[in-house]
Amino acid sequence: MDRPLFVVGDVHGHLAELTRALHAQDLVDEAGDWVGGDAELWFLGDFVDRGPDGIGVIEFVMRLCEQSGGQVNALIGNHEILLLGMHRFGDEHVPNAPTPRSFARSWLLNGGLRSDQDRLTDRHIEWLTSRPVLHRVDGHLLMHSDTLAYLEWGDSIDEVNAAVHEVLDGHDLDAWWECWRKMTTRYAFRGPDGGTVAADLLEVLGGAEVVHGHSVIADQLGVPPQEIDGPLRYADDKVLAIDAGLYSGGPCLVVQLDLQDEVDELDG
Repeated sequence: MDRPLFVVGDVHGHLAELTRALHAQDLVDEAGDWVGGDAELWFLGDFVDRGPDGIGVIEFVMRLCEQSGGQVNALIGNHEILLLGMHRFGDEHVPNAPTPRSFARSWLLNGGLRSDQDRLTDRHIEWLTSRPVLHRVDGHLLMHSDTLAYLEWGDSIDEVNAAVHEVLDGHDLDAWWECWRKMTTRYAFRGPDGGTVAADLLEVLGGAEVVHGHSVIADQLGVPPQEIDGPLRYADDKVLAIDAGLYSGGPCLVVQLDLQDEVDELDG
C-alpha cells in the first residue's frame, strides 16, 4: 500500500517529548490531535515506567487510534506486561521460582511508578491486553523485543498473538511471569550470526526485515544516548532498531519506514 508508514519505539512516560516528535513529522497538531491523513503509525510498546506520565502516554495513543480511524495502532511491550502483572498479582510470589520473585519486586526494580498504578483503569487494561505482540506491514516484521522467544508461543504471527492474549485473559501467575520473562530477553540479532538469525525468523514469520524497540541503540553502539540521531540498521541490513533511549536522555525517534518487498504473505 503506497502511503507513509511510521514507527515509534519505547516512550516510557515521556508524553511531551512524544507529542513534539510527532508534531515535527506533521502527524499531530500542536494540541496533540491526529492530522496525519492517510499515514499509518505503529507504536512498538513500552509506554510506561521510568518516565513521569505513562498513563498519559497510553491515553494519548488510545485517542490517536480513535481519531485516525484505525491508521494508528500499537504493540504491547514487556513493561505493559509488568504494569498489568503488578496490578493483577502485586507481591504474590511466583510459584516454584528458585529465588523470591514477584511482579511487585520486578516492577519497582524496573522503574515502576505508583502514579501509573493509581491511574490505571479497566478501560486501559482492556485496551492494552487486546494489543498484538507481533504485526507485519509492508514487509516489516514489527516486534517490541529483539528476541526469538516469541516463537515459543507459535510459528505464525496469528498463533503468537493468540497465545499471548490467552495468557493475558487468564489468571495464571506462572504464565504471566513467563510472558514477562520472555519479552525481557534481547540481543537475538547481535554478533556475526545476527543476519542469519534474523533471516531464519523472517522465514518463519514473514517479512523482509525486523523492526524492534526494547534494546537501546546507544547501549548496542557503546555511546551516550545523546549522540543517537536515527535508527540503527544491523544484522546484514535485516534488522532495524528504533529505541534511542528516551528515558536516559536520547531522542524520541519517529521513524518513517521504506516499502519492503514481502517474503511471505500467508499470515499477519
